[in-house]
Amino acid sequence: MLVWAVIRLTGVDAGPLVQLLAFTPYVAAVSLLPLLAALALRRRGAAGVALLASLLLIATVAPRALPAGQPATDGPTLTMLTANLCLGEADPAALVALVRDNNVDVLALQEFTPDAQAGLERAGLTGQLPYLHTIAEVGSTGSALYSRYPLGDTGLRRNAGGFGFAQAYATVTVPGGPPVLVESVHPAAPWAPRENGAWRDDLAAQPPATPQGPLRVLAGDFNATLDHAPLRRLIATGYADAAAATGRGLTGTWGPYDGDPIPPVTIDHVLADRRIAVRSASVHPLPGGDHRAVLAVLRLPSA
Repeated sequence: MLVWAVIRLTGVDAGPLVQLLAFTPYVAAVSLLPLLAALALRRRGAAGVALLASLLLIATVAPRALPAGQPATDGPTLTMLTANLCLGEADPAALVALVRDNNVDVLALQEFTPDAQAGLERAGLTGQLPYLHTIAEVGSTGSALYSRYPLGDTGLRRNAGGFGFAQAYATVTVPGGPPVLVESVHPAAPWAPRENGAWRDDLAAQPPATPQGPLRVLAGDFNATLDHAPLRRLIATGYADAAAATGRGLTGTWGPYDGDPIPPVTIDHVLADRRIAVRSASVHPLPGGDHRAVLAVLRLPSA
């Protein structure tokens, strides 16, 4: 446990450690068991080491379950929803219902395929969100943004690593608020140690926050949890993780995996510029997919 805590705190993301670190919240939860065992056996030295490991692990994880202070903002709200469609196989009607029931303003999609686009249109998505910027591709590389408000400055970022996932981006302006740069994020997945370099490079290439410039929101499947150093470095440029900021940062968004009884991990995020207040965040099941959708209600500064 102490070795795990040291690895997590020092940010060593290498080899199989990348995948293992995603389960740090579970390790923190069970870290009390060795401490209790050492106390029961009256092994003071072992109890001291176990206590130190537990404190370090809990200190890294617990803040995600505690709401953080928010900036004072008096602008309009922007409700963001992000979902990985699992090769386009997620239920389009269920996704459109999520959009409708939660008054979503901007929807960011990953693994967006031509079939998924057709299914979403049949289910009435464009009736809810009529403005769109889509890169529909067969397989896992597609990306899309749908919006209640007009989209400007649309573009495509193509990640260099892994499968070359696309990332659709655009500027959205909510009436009464400033322009916001929104991007559907999908860096490479570290599914094997040989992919760690591509995963790290893709995360490093994500657009940093612009504290003195325009507002940014990154939403999508980051293939990383808050226990991965590359994601923490990105957040440190000036973002806040919406779920963690509202005390919901321990809710898993991906898993189980191919039916294996492995606990879910939190790899889907909405990262908002720290000048934006996060009012709420929640995670929602998406039938037909292997990810859950993440919803965040943001309060913008006034224009």
